[in-house]
Amino acid sequence: QVQLVESGGGSVQPGGSLRLSCAASRFVLDYYSIGWFRQAPGKEREEVSCISNSDGEKYYANSVKGRFTISRDKAKNTVYLQMNSLNPEDTAVYYCATQVDRRLGFCDQMGMDYWGKGTLVTVSS
Repeated sequence: QVQLVESGGGSVQPGGSLRLSCAASRFVLDYYSIGWFRQAPGKEREEVSCISNSDGEKYYANSVKGRFTISRDKAKNTVYLQMNSLNPEDTAVYYCATQVDRRLGFCDQMGMDYWGKGTLVTVSS
């Protein structure tokens, strides 16, 4: 019923930029909160950025504030994550996830109901 497909990952040098895309099935962006999470090698998965469907509020992890921007295009059923000033610490698999029933915060990974398979971002010289 709900499908999420990430794309746009790749390898970049420190200071570079990438734009990730999350293509969602119909109605997801109309009704559900959605966001991005990442898991670096040897580390736990963490929240990156989310957007609430109720009021459009955006959340950014402290580590990416001022560098990353989340946006959505409902006509294209797509959510984007623009990543600028990338550093090696941003290297991770990035996942798109959406929340059907909001019981927790809109960017709490424990409350996300559907996940994409992820796209790898590598930042190195």
